[in-house]
Amino acid sequence: MRLKYARVTEVGPVRSSNEDYLDFWEPEDPIERRATGSIAILADGVGGLGRGEVASRTATETALEIFKTQAKDLAPSKLMRQMFDEANSKVFEATHASKDKSAMATTLVIAIFRDSTLTIGHIGDSRSYLVRAGKIKRLTTDHTYAGFQVRLGLQLERNAMTSPHRSTLTRSVGQEPFCHFDLTTETLEPGDIIVQCSDGLYGYVTDDELNDIVAGNHPYDACKKLQALAEKRQTDDNFSLQIIHVRELEQASISPLAAAARKTSLSGDVEIGTVLDGQFEITDLISRSGMAQIFRAIDLVTKNVVALKIPLMKFESDMAGFTRFEREEQIGTSLNHPCILKMYPARLAKSRPYLIMEYLEGQTLDELMQNMKPMPEPDAVKITSRICEALHYMHGQKVVHRDLKPQNIMICNDGSIRIMDFGIAKAAQSRRLTFVGFTPSMGTPDYMAPEQVKGKRGDERTDIYSLGAILYEMCTGSTPFEGESPYVIMNARVTGDPVAPRKLNHKLTPVIEEIILHSLERNPDQRYASAAAMKAELDDYEIVELTNRSHHLQAPQPWKGKFSMLPMILFFFLAQIIFAVLLFWFLGSRSNGKLRSAGPPPSTQTQAAPAGNAS
Repeated sequence: MRLKYARVTEVGPVRSSNEDYLDFWEPEDPIERRATGSIAILADGVGGLGRGEVASRTATETALEIFKTQAKDLAPSKLMRQMFDEANSKVFEATHASKDKSAMATTLVIAIFRDSTLTIGHIGDSRSYLVRAGKIKRLTTDHTYAGFQVRLGLQLERNAMTSPHRSTLTRSVGQEPFCHFDLTTETLEPGDIIVQCSDGLYGYVTDDELNDIVAGNHPYDACKKLQALAEKRQTDDNFSLQIIHVRELEQASISPLAAAARKTSLSGDVEIGTVLDGQFEITDLISRSGMAQIFRAIDLVTKNVVALKIPLMKFESDMAGFTRFEREEQIGTSLNHPCILKMYPARLAKSRPYLIMEYLEGQTLDELMQNMKPMPEPDAVKITSRICEALHYMHGQKVVHRDLKPQNIMICNDGSIRIMDFGIAKAAQSRRLTFVGFTPSMGTPDYMAPEQVKGKRGDERTDIYSLGAILYEMCTGSTPFEGESPYVIMNARVTGDPVAPRKLNHKLTPVIEEIILHSLERNPDQRYASAAAMKAELDDYEIVELTNRSHHLQAPQPWKGKFSMLPMILFFFLAQIIFAVLLFWFLGSRSNGKLRSAGPPPSTQTQAAPAGNAS
């Protein structure tokens, strides 16, 4: 692949320092370049958190060093994973190594050009565009709260750049110990132009203007013209721009190393490069929990991108884990709603347990809330109303989720919403599954309904309570109950009510407080009877009857809870002790039985044999 590259990065007329950083690299040797590819990186340091210029430079230089040393040995998707993980770690560590502990963060967009494929990795609000045949296509999604509002239909895109949340990042490199990046691939054509830029440029130049200038000028001239246009419109930020023109493409080929990576795995934990059951080529690790991993994969039959949820090998033989996995597949494949994660039945026999799901780009509601506490009331209402739609459908199919929480709700890049994870959901004919004791697989204390804490099965109103707890957190920035342990939190929701939402957020209306407290009633009979009823009031404040529920709230009673929770705690630990004793007894008796059946040692039998039989 032959590329023509041009760039510009400027401090701008307002800022005192340039917190943007960019770079481009490719091997000089054509043979090495064919195997390795080329890379363009752009980062925009977050000045609001301090030392943004250090963060952007650290992230860029770290990613580039990994590319230079690892590109020949790794596929682009796996290479992206290493670059983003290492860049995030370096920036995060730099924060804690500084004397004043001032936080650092940065956006990061990386483009890898190899064979005839462009691979884009992206976090933050720096952008990547494809200009082809006079048309422009945005390849990245802005990870800002204003961008989220546009995708959800809460405001127009033309107003987003003047929004107070324009620079509120919902994802960045270095702010948290771990990062989640978007991955995009495009098949390139000769003449394609890739544009990467920071918000100091695209905030003052429209996409159409960007397209016209880039398509009609040499890359170097286009950089100068776009810089002049941004300055004329008095950009108030640093601005950076990369233009990469694809002049020629070479025939793509699979190297022996890449071919060897396309291996079939029937046992052991799955790795990137594996072709599972001859059908799913694993291309990237999306997330990993203590029990399972979720991978991005290509269905080699349909050529579609899917997500595979695969339990860790050590849990495949665990009966409880297998039952949960089996239930999740049965329920997931039976549901079909735009706000519920799509799950596909397997066409072929599986060599091991795994779930086939639609692949989604976005972030969980939990990740979104970490960067926006509290959320504006209209946004929280809009999200909750859509979740009500999904719950109404789900409950109509006789399915209760029972583990509804922000981590199980995906806000997709296209503005759609998905409810995920049906591992402990209850279907109409499912066996009883109760909540005696607390373990990670039994739900999350912050969102559990009181009846779940008491060990009851729960019904549709259980999900209503969990949704009310989520809405409470979106509107106030805090969960309904807080405490030093899961047992304290669970006890509080059984013995009392949460603090009135308007005491935590004075901007909330009395109507939304009424809706929240209605859904959080301890007695299921006093909650909304259905998700549809809750949605109706969320969509039309005029029909909400204000009953002053906030005046009748009761504080939790710790002293009472201390004793009411004691039997549950004792039962939970006593059950584990009894199980350990029985297991020890069983193994001991089994060992003694084997010794008795073996008889006396062979040497003793030989000594006792009659002398006349000796030869």
